[in-house]
Amino acid sequence: MAVQEARQGADAGAHAGGCTCGDCPHGAREGHRRAVAEFLVKRDEFAAGQGLPAAVAHSASASRQWVSEELTQSAELVAERGRVEGEAWLARLWSRTAYTVWAGVVVLLLVQALTAIGAGWTAARTAGLLAALVTAGALTAASWFHRARGGALAPVIGEDNRLSTSRAVAVAWVLFVAYAVLVLVGRLAAASDPAERDTLISGLELARAAGAVTVLAVVCGIAVLVRRVVGLRVLGQRLQKVRADRPRAADLLTDDAGSGTFADIQYVVIGAVALLFAAVRLARRPDQLPDLPWGLAVVVLISAATYLAGKYAEGGRPVILSVVRAREAGDLDAPIRTGDDIEIRGAGFVPPGAQGAERLSRMTVRVGTVHVHVPLVPVTGGFSNPTDAVLTVPVPADVEPGRVEVQVITAAGVETNRYAIDVTD
Repeated sequence: MAVQEARQGADAGAHAGGCTCGDCPHGAREGHRRAVAEFLVKRDEFAAGQGLPAAVAHSASASRQWVSEELTQSAELVAERGRVEGEAWLARLWSRTAYTVWAGVVVLLLVQALTAIGAGWTAARTAGLLAALVTAGALTAASWFHRARGGALAPVIGEDNRLSTSRAVAVAWVLFVAYAVLVLVGRLAAASDPAERDTLISGLELARAAGAVTVLAVVCGIAVLVRRVVGLRVLGQRLQKVRADRPRAADLLTDDAGSGTFADIQYVVIGAVALLFAAVRLARRPDQLPDLPWGLAVVVLISAATYLAGKYAEGGRPVILSVVRAREAGDLDAPIRTGDDIEIRGAGFVPPGAQGAERLSRMTVRVGTVHVHVPLVPVTGGFSNPTDAVLTVPVPADVEPGRVEVQVITAAGVETNRYAIDVTD
């Protein structure tokens, strides 16, 4: 598939390949797709030993360095096209969020119309529909003012350009509570009977919605606290973060590497179930804020605590455990000398979400006072160097013999511990 995409004719039109206008089918998305396909073809060809110039084919170290440089340049092009495609996608997202919001209003109208058959149209239904119109109008206006950052989704997009689970849950509860209050406001404005007005005002008392108010306070506090925790852990080099090209819906349930995480999944699922229960309660009792039972509220609080604990537990600083001389089959055992390859063993060298070639090419090893870029060694479907636990670099000729320290700098800019080795003449 990748070979076919990369080798398609150049007659696809003026927009094919490098166009980054973002407003046509052959725009930024097409340019990114073609760049990815061309990179995959080049990587697999190098992995099969093809495409090497004769000037470097005789030397294993020279060919490895040449291949790494070629892949790095190609990966930088892919990353640039990915950033452009992500910006274009965000610019188009605001209209999609607006359409989704108004589609929700239409669905609410249809549900109310169907359920009104036989029971009749009531003031509560009118108040609910008006509250939905006000909420949708506010979200549409917010989408317009933040159209360059994803429209209505801008508040739930984190600094790493991913959807934030804690912010998404908090925003959902804030919107629901605001909608519930608007429903009561609409009913209060239409009420003519003093007794009915007193009933509606008493429906806003804390005693009737203590569970829902507690959940709202906790999820909002979790959203603020998680942002602070993540920021401090990144600054303290205890958590590695790399920026994504664009947010995805799967970010709500996965970590930065795209793997599902228990803490995020249970927080979203339990929060959604509790929110659905509260919505049903509001539909059944539109004269007061939804009274979330304390049993269900405690379940949401436990889920929030589990999510916060997961944020404290994730990550960790990369560490070097050992450094040995890399030995190929047939080589004699010997000490480390300049020009030799060393194998650095440890953990956490590749941050989550940094498995792409453009991120891997940013990894650097400090050998003494010399910075060595980690070479990319392609294999079919990926790279054998660097990996999360092992990476191989040559000892440069500029390193003075004696005892020197080795330190790895990851793509996220986090430094490992220093590990001393002896370099001989």
